[in-house]
Amino acid sequence: MLHGHSWRAWALYALALFAAPMLWPSSLALTLLAQMAILSVICLSYNMLWGQGGMLSFGHAVYSGLGALATIHAMRWAGAGLLPLPLPLLPLVGALAGLLGALLLGWVTTQRAGTALAMISLGLGELVLALVLMWPQVFGGEGGVSADRVYGAPWWGLDFGPARQVYYLIAAYGLLCSGAMYAFTTTPLGRLLNAARDNPERLAFIGYDPRWVRYLAFVLAGGFAGVGGALAAVFFEVVTAADSVSMARSGSYLLFTFLGGAGYFFGPVLGAVLLVLCTVLLSQWTPAWQLYLGLLFLAMVLWAPGGLAGLLARAGAWRRQGWAWVALGSCALLALLGLVLLVELAYQRQQSALLGPQLVFWGLPLDVRSPDPWGAAVLLQATGVGLWALCRRAVAGEGA
Repeated sequence: MLHGHSWRAWALYALALFAAPMLWPSSLALTLLAQMAILSVICLSYNMLWGQGGMLSFGHAVYSGLGALATIHAMRWAGAGLLPLPLPLLPLVGALAGLLGALLLGWVTTQRAGTALAMISLGLGELVLALVLMWPQVFGGEGGVSADRVYGAPWWGLDFGPARQVYYLIAAYGLLCSGAMYAFTTTPLGRLLNAARDNPERLAFIGYDPRWVRYLAFVLAGGFAGVGGALAAVFFEVVTAADSVSMARSGSYLLFTFLGGAGYFFGPVLGAVLLVLCTVLLSQWTPAWQLYLGLLFLAMVLWAPGGLAGLLARAGAWRRQGWAWVALGSCALLALLGLVLLVELAYQRQQSALLGPQLVFWGLPLDVRSPDPWGAAVLLQATGVGLWALCRRAVAGEGA
């Protein structure tokens, strides 16, 4: 299912996109769902480069950012009556901006492969960021550019003022872009891109230039990233240029595409969901969320390089030895609970002058000056690790 080979996967994906606001109708939930849908498009476009073409890019945010900036300006011009373009067509402006940006910068980026391509993309990303900050008249500087998405006559009775209406517009574009990117994987160019990733020498031997294949895929990925940036501009009505094209944003696309599963078509969608949960919800729960994210990344690299999608693909092994996997997961959660408690205690103690000595952990008040919570955390972690080592033998045959 995760490879997208079944119509059931697409039906489930469409149902999740369009039914989610009915299950979670609050404004916060709509904001989170919209971000997930937007980031799904961008992460899928990044996976066209990395997962399908083996191109490790550190500057993909440039193309989503250019799409967002072009769209926010087009929205301002349309609101002033200078551009006769209804809001539902604005993402096409972002697609064009991302496409043109990739058409220019991608020619330089794809002249090399491997590490050289990654370094070129890094340099070009920093160059674009510097240009954005040096040209505030166009890019808005650090303050960004804002616009009002409610303009002109309603389109089929929709003025796109309520967040729910905008969400369904985003969901429609997300579904269309996902379908188009999946269709790309079945085209001759998509197959050639896989060949350029796996064996560029053999591809050149049969008469295809790997650089041209990489370049064409890079341009298409830039266009889809531009759509994602445009959807973000439409929903939030503001684009902060430095944040949109920053290295941190590019790094987050790479990180969460990997965590979702770059080897599976729907893996980046899972990564987009995880990105929103981490940056929005987890960051509100604990100030140490980046530490947990780093530990999760290390754990996935070491034990689950296929990402979340790879773990789900192993469901058959879990069914065959369900009891062992449940025991293994329970032990891992116990060890994780001990680790989280240690981290929270350490952070509270470090910031005790500001936060005070009392830590509320899952509703329990704990005094960081007392040795009892520290001992309990160490005991939980040691017990979980010991039991996990014992249970691991039961699933060793399944590649745990």
